[in-house]
Amino acid sequence: MAGRALLRRVTRLASAAVKPEVESARRDWEDAYWRLLQEMRDPGRADDLHRQVVVVSEELKKRLGSNYTLVELAGEYMRADNWVRHAVAERAASSGWPATLSLVEGAAFLLHSRGAVDYKP
Repeated sequence: MAGRALLRRVTRLASAAVKPEVESARRDWEDAYWRLLQEMRDPGRADDLHRQVVVVSEELKKRLGSNYTLVELAGEYMRADNWVRHAVAERAASSGWPATLSLVEGAAFLLHSRGAVDYKP
């Protein structure tokens, strides 16, 4: 138990040290989220895009658990391209889905960031 507390403190210190990378990722996520909202104005695509965001969010929960920091989330973001593509292709592919995959990925990460232990709006 003491090891976990130490790990959390070290991770939080690392979070402060890596802040530019986290901020850069957060900007990417916010941009993707707003662009995805624009894409979802098309009622014929909204359900498919929403389903894809849910798939990526579910996969993030499996990978990070319920107790994670923004640094950990940003690290997962750096590794996400392959597993996001695979998860969406397998569970929520729709016509033209690769064209909006980066928006789906970023939006899912933005929504997931709100659950980070060190999240601040």
